[in-house]
Amino acid sequence: MRRFAARRWLPFAAAAILVPGIAGLAALAAPPAAGAPLPAMDEYDEYDFGNTAYDGRFVFVRLRYDMGFSRGFFQRDLPWAHDYPLAERNLSRILESVTSLDPYLGQNGGNVLTLDDPELHRFPFAYMSEPGYWTLNEEEARGLREYLLKGGFLVFDDFRGDHWYNFEQQLRRVLPGARLLPLDITHPIFHAFFGIETLEMYEMYGLPVEFYGVFEDNDPAGRLMIIANYNNDIGEYWEYSDTGWYPVDLTNDSYEFGVNYVIYAMTH
Repeated sequence: MRRFAARRWLPFAAAAILVPGIAGLAALAAPPAAGAPLPAMDEYDEYDFGNTAYDGRFVFVRLRYDMGFSRGFFQRDLPWAHDYPLAERNLSRILESVTSLDPYLGQNGGNVLTLDDPELHRFPFAYMSEPGYWTLNEEEARGLREYLLKGGFLVFDDFRGDHWYNFEQQLRRVLPGARLLPLDITHPIFHAFFGIETLEMYEMYGLPVEFYGVFEDNDPAGRLMIIANYNNDIGEYWEYSDTGWYPVDLTNDSYEFGVNYVIYAMTH
């Protein structure tokens, strides 16, 4: 059983890389206009998220899911849409500026797809926010399983504390035999583009930031299929990087993680 520590601080194209200095990354994220208001939960199928068709460019894919209950008090946004669309638009602008990728920079900065959408298989990188509220049916479990086993890479972000239990429960439905293993600074994902020196980050939730991974065939020497940013919310730092709400060093750190995740996904 997961123990909580006490408070402490298909074809995927390979990416060519150009290594710049990190200074001033946050300033590169031009403030994008907010997207249209999100629909009610029963209107998703008819809502136009402004998705783009695959054309060889990198596209940030955000996964949407039903929560199994009413929107309730989620007035600002739904958990899966937390930080949407500013987070993906800002990260995509950083990718455009510091790498040789040509990311999609449309109205909402990326695509929004369900877990069982066949289009998901066209894109190597996917992101899910707040998996503590995540629910899925058998078709979605099968769709996400096939995506991961065929080469997809998935980032789980913005969850903390006892949100772990629902996250783990739903993930077991997707990959029944998967092992969630702690990652340390030596893993290649933390050096895929930027050389990250420490995994210690600001404790947004008053809990120690931790990183967990799921590997293909449960082999730590093999391909990393999933990374989970536990007790953390790097999407929040992407969203507010141009506002001064968070320190520049902190938002720059979050971009280093985001860029590394994308480059790892595109090259493994």
